[in-house]
Amino acid sequence: MSVWENGIAKLSLPTPFPVGDVNIYLVKNEALTLIDVGPNTKEAWFSLENQLKSLNLQLEDIDQVVLTHHHPDHSGLLAKLPATTKVYGHPNNERWIFRTKSFLQQFNDFHQQIFTELGVPVNFAPRVNFLKDSFIYSCQRSLTGTVKEGESPKGLSEWKVIETPGHAQSQICLFREKDGILISGDHLFAHVSSNPLIEPPFPGKKERPRSQLDYNKSLKKLLDYSIRKVYSGHGPEVFEVPDLVKERLSREHNRAMKVHSWLEKEAMTAFEICQRLFPNAYESEFHLAISKTVAQLDYLESLRKLHINEDQIPFLYSAVK
Repeated sequence: MSVWENGIAKLSLPTPFPVGDVNIYLVKNEALTLIDVGPNTKEAWFSLENQLKSLNLQLEDIDQVVLTHHHPDHSGLLAKLPATTKVYGHPNNERWIFRTKSFLQQFNDFHQQIFTELGVPVNFAPRVNFLKDSFIYSCQRSLTGTVKEGESPKGLSEWKVIETPGHAQSQICLFREKDGILISGDHLFAHVSSNPLIEPPFPGKKERPRSQLDYNKSLKKLLDYSIRKVYSGHGPEVFEVPDLVKERLSREHNRAMKVHSWLEKEAMTAFEICQRLFPNAYESEFHLAISKTVAQLDYLESLRKLHINEDQIPFLYSAVK
């Protein structure tokens, strides 16, 4: 049963994704605000209504929604919320939650191209359609307004936005300085690392975001704040943030250096590296596995420890000593 604690109520909703339940949060301030909404499924909708009832609330009592990021398990139920409910989030949410035909074409073309460059076999090509299929759990709804670094969302004067791109380029956290509470979305988890997912280039740009590099910067950014407790998008609350940030950065560095040691011995495609890094997951959770693989390669390239032979398709990666 959901309960209030210091003006925050945690609601956990089922999702159709391997990650399991998603945590969303009701926050009392000038406006009753829902931080994220869950996926667009009957099960999540039913759970949301029941948990609101346990708090003596109904959907019409919610003044507004603030999104931590655009992924369907966090934004999908916007499709069923009243049209009068205001929705705020980072501007980078918009192309994902209100998808146009041109965006969907860009999405498809981008993944077809990058999968080819990474050496993904032809029989994995349908995985692009699988990624697009996840949009059925999303919504088709525009933001009412946007929030950016250092701003307080309307109705949440106690809270400040911290932009934390990496897992998603739309990702933000909300920080309440008076008691050191952070609502992190998928930026920081207690027991697993967040996956910096591959995303298409921003409108007007040719290069895709380097999600791992953005994520590392965003992790380090948390060290500038006196965070006492983190409410995460999945799993339990997080404490001892500085130690966890340092551990996560160290683990990712060590993983990348393992890849570097392989590439000292032989040149490999990204898909071959993915198979070796994630032998039990590269098929069942392909997008997560290939994103994590690309993350290691982007990190090594940033250290100038990687040579990429782009003269042939697929690209071949080798180590720079």
